[in-house]
Amino acid sequence: MSLAAGIDVGGTKCLGVVIDEHGTVVREVRKPTPTADRLVETLASIVRELGDHASIGLGVPGLISRDGIIRSSPNMITAIEFPVREQLSQALRKPVWCDNDATCAALAEWQRGAGVGSRDMWMVTLGTGIGGGLVSGGALQHGAHGHAGEVGHMVVQANGDECPCGQRGCWERYASGAGLSQLAGGIAGEEVIARVRGGDVASGEVLDEYSEWVALGLANIANMSDPDTIVIGGGVMQNADILLPRIQERFATMLYAPNHRVHPVLKAAQLGERAGAIGAALLHLHD
Repeated sequence: MSLAAGIDVGGTKCLGVVIDEHGTVVREVRKPTPTADRLVETLASIVRELGDHASIGLGVPGLISRDGIIRSSPNMITAIEFPVREQLSQALRKPVWCDNDATCAALAEWQRGAGVGSRDMWMVTLGTGIGGGLVSGGALQHGAHGHAGEVGHMVVQANGDECPCGQRGCWERYASGAGLSQLAGGIAGEEVIARVRGGDVASGEVLDEYSEWVALGLANIANMSDPDTIVIGGGVMQNADILLPRIQERFATMLYAPNHRVHPVLKAAQLGERAGAIGAALLHLHD
């Protein structure tokens, strides 16, 4: 594979990378995420600053159609029915591949990270919200309309807390980074973790409750699709050493017939904040 470029559009920044044939990042450009009306202009400038490459991929949060139209996005509320792939392709005068950002992260972890060797894998990102991406039968899955993997919006609490998506009781209201802060009475997740490391009992109880919410969603995913691996990423998992064992313990008891099945392996993601951009750079190989 020759050099490939990928851009991950985040809530606060757009991260562009160029990777070589081994998936190693050789160049990187960051710019603040603009409003929707300047998105294509910003993305085009990142592509040009990245320099030489043979292909360009784009990862965008929200509902992204198979033909690269942003149906709805949590970070750019005015980007409704926005044909970002077509407009960026026209601006650059070259083909552009486009997909959901969590699907891109799943592709990266499957090909270059914690999921290497898996044929049936979920990637779940625990950030401000929750995103997901699915590999099944050795192939990246998109769904009929490109919207597969929106696990953050499966309902885990009927008539529960209101979600920005308009529904109530969505998993991301309880198991995202924002959900951890909410359980802690508004204390930042990083502070909760720091207090747990310092031996604070009350913070440990909060983290235990949070781990139950995470495990509940993961068990639902496992019961539904029977993956061999679930890779967990996002900012919260920077503290995987203290969080992952708690999740694993609870997950093992929540599975259907846990004593009569092979359990999926839960792994912390390996590629960090670059996963989405690396996966976007790999999209042209998995069209």
